[in-house]
Amino acid sequence: MSRGTSWRLALRLARRDALRNRGRSILVLVMIALPVLAVTAADVVIQTQDVNGVESLDRRMGSAADALVTVEAQGAPVIQFFDPWDGSGTTGDQGAGRPPTTEQLSAALGGARLVEMRRGDANVRTDDGVGYLAGTEVDLDDPLADGLFDLNAGRWPADTDEVVVNQAMLDQGYALGDVLDLTEDEAPAPTIVGIAESAELRTTPAAAGPIGSLGLGHREDDGYPPSWLAGGGPVSWEQVRAANALGATVVSRAVVTDPPSASELPDEMQGWGGSTDDQMVAVVVLVVAMALLEVVLLAGPAFAVTARRQSRTLALMAATGGTPAQSRRVVIGGGVVLGSVAALLGVVLGIGVAWLLLPVLQHWSNAWFGPFEVPWLHLVGIALFGLLSAVLAAVVPAWIASRQDVVAVLAGRRADKRPSLRSPILGVVLLGIGIAGSAYGATASSSGEFAIAGSAVIAVIGMIFLVPIVVVAVARLAGRLPLSPRYAARDAARHRTRTVPAVAAVAATVAGVVALGIAVTSDEAQNRETYRPELPAGMGSVSAYVDEGPVDWTQLRAAVADKLPDAHLVPVHGLIESSTDDAPSYWLEIKARDTDEPDRLLDSYGTSWGASTLVGESTLEDLPIEMTDADREAALRMLRAGGVVAFTDQGVETDHLQLDLHEYSPDSSDDDVTTLSVPAVMVPVALGNAGPQAILSTEAAKRLGAPTGVSGLVVSGPISRAQEEAVSEALAAADTSSSFYVERGYQTDNETMIVQLVLAALGGVLMLGGTLTATFLALSDARPDLATLSAVGASPRRRRWVAASYALVIGFVGAVLGAAVGFIPGVAITYPLTSGYSEATAGHYLDVPWLMILGLVVVLPLLTALIVGLTARSRLPLVARLD
Repeated sequence: MSRGTSWRLALRLARRDALRNRGRSILVLVMIALPVLAVTAADVVIQTQDVNGVESLDRRMGSAADALVTVEAQGAPVIQFFDPWDGSGTTGDQGAGRPPTTEQLSAALGGARLVEMRRGDANVRTDDGVGYLAGTEVDLDDPLADGLFDLNAGRWPADTDEVVVNQAMLDQGYALGDVLDLTEDEAPAPTIVGIAESAELRTTPAAAGPIGSLGLGHREDDGYPPSWLAGGGPVSWEQVRAANALGATVVSRAVVTDPPSASELPDEMQGWGGSTDDQMVAVVVLVVAMALLEVVLLAGPAFAVTARRQSRTLALMAATGGTPAQSRRVVIGGGVVLGSVAALLGVVLGIGVAWLLLPVLQHWSNAWFGPFEVPWLHLVGIALFGLLSAVLAAVVPAWIASRQDVVAVLAGRRADKRPSLRSPILGVVLLGIGIAGSAYGATASSSGEFAIAGSAVIAVIGMIFLVPIVVVAVARLAGRLPLSPRYAARDAARHRTRTVPAVAAVAATVAGVVALGIAVTSDEAQNRETYRPELPAGMGSVSAYVDEGPVDWTQLRAAVADKLPDAHLVPVHGLIESSTDDAPSYWLEIKARDTDEPDRLLDSYGTSWGASTLVGESTLEDLPIEMTDADREAALRMLRAGGVVAFTDQGVETDHLQLDLHEYSPDSSDDDVTTLSVPAVMVPVALGNAGPQAILSTEAAKRLGAPTGVSGLVVSGPISRAQEEAVSEALAAADTSSSFYVERGYQTDNETMIVQLVLAALGGVLMLGGTLTATFLALSDARPDLATLSAVGASPRRRRWVAASYALVIGFVGAVLGAAVGFIPGVAITYPLTSGYSEATAGHYLDVPWLMILGLVVVLPLLTALIVGLTARSRLPLVARLD
């Protein structure tokens, strides 16, 4: 029989076997299709939410304009990539020339018609004070502006006293027909005549109207240079380069959609965008390898059971002259048939799941997703990944089936051969390599994460080779256990071809989750331990910057009191460092006395109390600055004596300090320095201090000539988040330079919380699903054994206990093995991950998520056993056994 004929026969037998055993086939399909479905859905969602340059054109310039022209260099020539979003820059001094006129720009673009468009930010009054909006000024009735906004209600503005706003602006308290209350001096007061959603912004408040309706003007200093929409025909790359020579960048629809050869880029930009991130490629390859291994292990028990069911057929084939290769092809053919169907099914369902998920995910995004995008080339690779996983999962069962004892199988004996010594030796070697690689990665100066990640894969593979020995050892240690778990452990060791892949699948899942869990929680522990609160927990502070004149603290205090009537407000007195444009600014430098190179007192300090240097004896009495009682008494005595209290996290000890007050004048590039030597008390603080650097006595501040005054307000707590937002808007209404901060201690960011939840959920689902599936497949294969139990008088309850015990053996042994192996890369990765870049963050941090590990190792195996015990069949047909 030729090889081609042999494969056709194998595939035909596999198809018939799959149809004959639909239940087992469905389980195999689920195990292979689920990962394919998940990866497909994730890929489609990522591709859809990722808006590339071509897809963003309608958002930037509308659907009708041929180009968007922006003057950024005040006449200096510029160079740009085909899409200036990918890169641009000047080739001369910015501002060296005059901005081009619209006539010059139109001529450079082949006589294009230009429609001016202004974009910028504006402040608008809200119910609680002042909020922010993104403004666009353009003639929305002009055909070139089509697509920038989508009108949902009302009408387009007809004059400069009318605007449209989006739903996010309505959520700030406005409605159709209201006047938009802009806060800038001499700002217009347009009426809202329509509700229109921006093509780009979804949750950011936005407004649009004719030129002048929002008072934006040309505000290059705010990062919004003048721009124009261009129409009249496609803009070529040559025309783009002509506009570049005038100092304008151009987003050309024709160029971005169909870019020229990279050789036509300016010499300075040759090679841009062509580099490959080798580290990213390494990570992708690692993730794919781990995912492939996971799917292979999950699908392995299914094909082991399939091969067991076909053992008599294969034995008859061998007895009549069939070769081992033909026997292997029959089992592998099952992987090809089921893998093909599962891959196709997973891709189709994944596209559907992504389509259903997009509206839900869009709710959590601040920007609009792009058009629904199905990356067919990616999905072909994902489908081939699923097929390859199925084939690889069938390879080991096929190899074992081709070497089975034909006589024993035809006689009805089913026990596996004794495990070979070569496998555990190889497993120990691979595990040792994994441990050594992890140790190297933990101490490597660079790229340690990649060495640890690669070693993790090697360690998991080594663990798989050790699973047969562990299963046999568990069976031998089970002699003192009750009947049901003892029977389950020994039966699992007797039929290792179905047990080993199931245990290995659970172990690999737990190892990955434990390793990532330790890494995430240790990184979080470092962030938590190195966090330095700026204020006592629950307390707030108000700060403001001197801009056009002195800060009106009375007005700011009234704004806070209006929103927090029960709060206690304390003014903070400090050194006023900032100033107006026509007045000097100051900076205080504090040095240890009588040293050629003064010791550094602090690694860092901040302005959490409104200033980096506080002033006045009442400061320690009014503000809850953290220090010991002894230090507080010494500090009070020093301040009353006219000295200085300085803070140090460097262990500096001295009784005198040198104060250098630097004065910077707007009319001079040099600074004047006033020096004063004063007695001092040093107060130790934690490394990474976020508080002030010192407290000057009133006398010392006067002798130094330092400008002092109210630098902030301290607000007693507790303060809710809603109150914090209301106070912030009220302060902005009183002074746009003011800000409000509430100390809430270290807060885990949303991304970290999501990662932790996903890890726990993913580990639980994979472990629970894999254990249940493998257990039910094993129980299906063990039906003759369970029938024998019934024949010798076992009750239905006993058979349920045996089924539950089998699930417990698979889940518990796999979880313990996985947790032990996962600790190796998990602990190792914490060294490069938590290594600090400064003295404040130096050190190694290790935080083991014991609760999650306890759930994986104890709770989930017990839950799996409970589910199996409740759902397993208790009454089975009697089947004769010869062994």
